[in-house]
Amino acid sequence: MSIIPITVYGDKILKQKAKSVSAVTDETIEKIKNMFDSMRNAQGIGLAANQIGYRDSIFVVDLKGVERYEKFKPIVLINPEIVLQSEEKVTLEEGCLSLPTIRANVERAEKIKVRYIDTDEKECEIEADDLFARVILHEYDHLLGKMIPDRVNDKIKKELQQNLLNITNREIEIDYPITEDQS
Repeated sequence: MSIIPITVYGDKILKQKAKSVSAVTDETIEKIKNMFDSMRNAQGIGLAANQIGYRDSIFVVDLKGVERYEKFKPIVLINPEIVLQSEEKVTLEEGCLSLPTIRANVERAEKIKVRYIDTDEKECEIEADDLFARVILHEYDHLLGKMIPDRVNDKIKKELQQNLLNITNREIEIDYPITEDQS
């Protein structure tokens, strides 16, 4: 298990679509452990594989450090697919480990259903709402090559431009390791 530097805005891998996992191997399990270690080190609650340089269609979620989620069991979603989203939408402020220093209001479905395989290669389906649904949708976006700036209107995107440039140029101060300049 290792702490891997977080990829940040400007890193090409964050714009690439993840590749489906054909089998859960020892290497896959090691990557998942690295994902949890890296996410927890950065005090995150979700992390997609491409956020630490893996192209695999995997993300992890651990909400147990969040109020009202103390009994949450960490979860690994491999090859996730959103199969249902409620018509009811909620707009809340989001942050992202790959966008340090940025927070923006993002509209997302209040409730979802997601199908995925677990580390035992068993197909699973869960329903989620509130913060859990939001984190799943946020991480799922990463697997599609999308990030918060892709989910906000042009006015907000314009307001974020200087911060995005600072992140791309590594002109930010944060307390977790990030990748070297990838441009």
